[in-house]
Amino acid sequence: MSADYRQVIYSNPFVRARAKVGTVMFDVVLSLLPILVFAYLAAGTRALQILGVSVIAALVSEFVFSWFFLRKTNSLKDGSALVTALLLACTLSPLTPWYVVAFGASMAVLFGKILWGGLGRNLFNPALVGREMMTVFFPAVMSSGTLWAFQDYVQVEDIRFFRAIGESTSGEYWDSLLFKTTGAIGEYSILFIVLGGLFLLLRKRISWHIPFGVFVVFFLFLRLLDISPEHYSIAGLLFGTIFMATDMPSSPSTSSGKLYYGLVLGAVAAILVWQQVRFEYMSYAILIMNGFSREISSVFKPVVWGEKSDWKKITGQALLLTLAIATITLAVLQLHNLKAIPYAVYVYIIYTIIKFKFPIKNSLIKKQSV
Repeated sequence: MSADYRQVIYSNPFVRARAKVGTVMFDVVLSLLPILVFAYLAAGTRALQILGVSVIAALVSEFVFSWFFLRKTNSLKDGSALVTALLLACTLSPLTPWYVVAFGASMAVLFGKILWGGLGRNLFNPALVGREMMTVFFPAVMSSGTLWAFQDYVQVEDIRFFRAIGESTSGEYWDSLLFKTTGAIGEYSILFIVLGGLFLLLRKRISWHIPFGVFVVFFLFLRLLDISPEHYSIAGLLFGTIFMATDMPSSPSTSSGKLYYGLVLGAVAAILVWQQVRFEYMSYAILIMNGFSREISSVFKPVVWGEKSDWKKITGQALLLTLAIATITLAVLQLHNLKAIPYAVYVYIIYTIIKFKFPIKNSLIKKQSV
């Protein structure tokens, strides 16, 4: 007699839907279009150049690397490279040099997706992987204060939409939410970032759990820690939460897991801001939580029908998970303060190359009985 044992590794997303990947990506692009219009108003052709370079570099890299490493020639059809390129561009200054943008978009595709095995297998958000590599390999460029001095390129200085139809005081506030001319390419309209999120929510491309958890805990920590609004960007927080943190492959797949993920993500982001991490707090927070997304899905997995949840066991596992996340957050803070984040990126690069070259196969383990 003989028996076969198969090791099965489950990875997200678990949900099966009739909507094709291309349709989902198209909805994300639609939700970004109004934001990109405001990017042109705020930064003119410079914003369009950044977007164009990012898209071209990502599409070319997707085709070349997918063919070379995965032997696939049709991966452009799913639209994921386009979405990655747009999201990456939205985190950048409109004055970012074109070669740095092209490098970031290529690295986002290669080290954020291809070397993980392709679409849906990546552990980390590809756009944020590309952005961190830009910061590591072009530190002088990415840390330069002149990178954000783009007022000479602004097409429209001010929009007086709400002030034209209401009281000047409240109208001025709402106009500031509609349009402003500071920040990264994706941060010029808080109102349309929120509307884009609502569109994705209505289309069921994202769920409410992660954004809700992030905003509740982040703003609670702001009050408790007395953090000044000067130390963070509402638009950046919104954009990162809605469009980055909810990325399906790199976030938990269960509703309870997503809520936990959002709550802890909000706490991590707030602590990083509190500890004087000025520009990278959302990138660090999301990437830290990405690294635990599969463990979170495992801890908060649905119970088998007819069985009861073991809340004592789940609570214990969640506490251990929270402790592990806190430890990694402190480690990242220490690396940031020591300016040693590049070494973590180098380790990540080596890890992804080794993982791709020598994959852990779910091979069939055969045992012969006596």
